[in-house]
Amino acid sequence: MTNIAEQTLASIVTAHHQTVPVLEKYNLDFCCKGKRTLTQACTEKGLSVEEVLKELESTTESNATVQFAELNAEQLIQHILLRHHFYVKQSMPTIQEHLTKVANKHGDRFPYMNEVLNIFIQLRNELSLHLQKEETILFPRIKEVAALSHFNQKKNIGSNYIFGPVSVMESEHDEAGEAMSKIRELTNNYTAPEEACTTFKVSLAELKEFEEDLHKHVHLENNLLFPMAEKMLAAVASSL
Repeated sequence: MTNIAEQTLASIVTAHHQTVPVLEKYNLDFCCKGKRTLTQACTEKGLSVEEVLKELESTTESNATVQFAELNAEQLIQHILLRHHFYVKQSMPTIQEHLTKVANKHGDRFPYMNEVLNIFIQLRNELSLHLQKEETILFPRIKEVAALSHFNQKKNIGSNYIFGPVSVMESEHDEAGEAMSKIRELTNNYTAPEEACTTFKVSLAELKEFEEDLHKHVHLENNLLFPMAEKMLAAVASSL
């Protein structure tokens, strides 16, 4: 981890995926804002770079982590589908159900939970459409370009074939990240009141886990899969 302080958050996570919990702990956004260096991100948050560095370096003592940077496009897409898309689809209905119970029962006493519920419902609707667009439009296109690149085949595909959908997906990633950031702010970093019932505590724990998964999910797409796809497309286009 040489000169890690001057590396971007995205490159740190790409090379050392086990550093994610540390960055999450300090709310350092390595997905949507992953192009910032560790020093820049810490300065913006008023954090000690040295303190964060010590924790990051301690996490890299073990190499038991998936080397995502070594996966090809097909493998990366498969991982995203099985690990992240499946999780999002399975968890959103349950989280919404729990939030609805909390809002109905405790909304008068904790009105911010009503807002949390409304934000999550909108996020669920948007993410459902987002996943559908990735699975039916963008991912098949990336697989097609990967096949062309692998077999060194030529095809007249315009740059917008990949760049267009990627631009939309990245924008929607930003919106999802902002929604979860707002929820984290409303819930005081997912902190349950002392008198909170079990469902209240569970719903906040689920939201925290959901945001952490979203960060990893977006990182793999924004910082690995999409640049990989754009590079392959450029290689195929340059051969025409």
